[in-house]
Amino acid sequence: MQWLDGLVQGILLGGLYAQYALGMALMFGVMRVVNITHGDLMILLALIGISLASTFGLGPWVVLVVLVALGGIIGLILQRLILDRVVGADPLPSLIATFGLSTALQNAMLQLWSADTRSLPSGGIAQASFQLGPLFVGVLPVIVLITATVLTAGLATTMQYTRFGRSLRAASADVEAAAMTGVNPKNVYAGATALAVAILGFAAVFQSMRSTVSPADGAFQLIYAFEAVIIGGMGSIWGAFIGAMVLGISQSFGFRIDPGFGILAGHLVFLLILALRPQGLLGKD
Repeated sequence: MQWLDGLVQGILLGGLYAQYALGMALMFGVMRVVNITHGDLMILLALIGISLASTFGLGPWVVLVVLVALGGIIGLILQRLILDRVVGADPLPSLIATFGLSTALQNAMLQLWSADTRSLPSGGIAQASFQLGPLFVGVLPVIVLITATVLTAGLATTMQYTRFGRSLRAASADVEAAAMTGVNPKNVYAGATALAVAILGFAAVFQSMRSTVSPADGAFQLIYAFEAVIIGGMGSIWGAFIGAMVLGISQSFGFRIDPGFGILAGHLVFLLILALRPQGLLGKD
């Protein structure tokens, strides 16, 4: 029974990891931009949301709307002021630039919020659960999983069937050729980065409702997002979702083997898939 519970809890945990991974799948998997600030931006949004809720008495769903909009604005500014200057065939400049920004963000958050852990009041949703056969399932994790599934489907549809998605894929494949067909790569990249960071607004709210956050937590979210994208396959939106499920289930099983083995189990599965299928589960051969 504990393994069935581990499977269910792992899938639910994967829903949260999928929200980390979708923005990474868009920027790293499609745009080939190495954004080291990915996790720190999620923590920044979470801390802003917690402060807004505390100061103005906002509920979590109002905070969610605010953070998604704010995430879009932050993503647009990030692309216009920093990434536009370093995006190119060589990923090293974007890696260096965002690494510096990550360090600056972490120190700024420490100054503003200190190293204390904080959480977003959930109004009882985080404690609510229902019985599914012999198992008890949390209401909030189910909401997180449903949201992640809808976001994945929406992003995959956008990339496949809209002009924006086709323009982004064209610009990522060959900037000059895309520009010759009327695509403005800078505008397309700005929209993609805004969308990627806006998705982090969902992750920020759900993470701070499920657990606690502190300014130093961004590195963990970055690693989980990166691993999910690589497990699923570069350039595949649904691959990132499946990769997040694999990561969540691996950790959940690991925790049931030994409480200290959960996180390591996820890393080991990542390394195993990287060794056996470097292109990822849904990556092209």
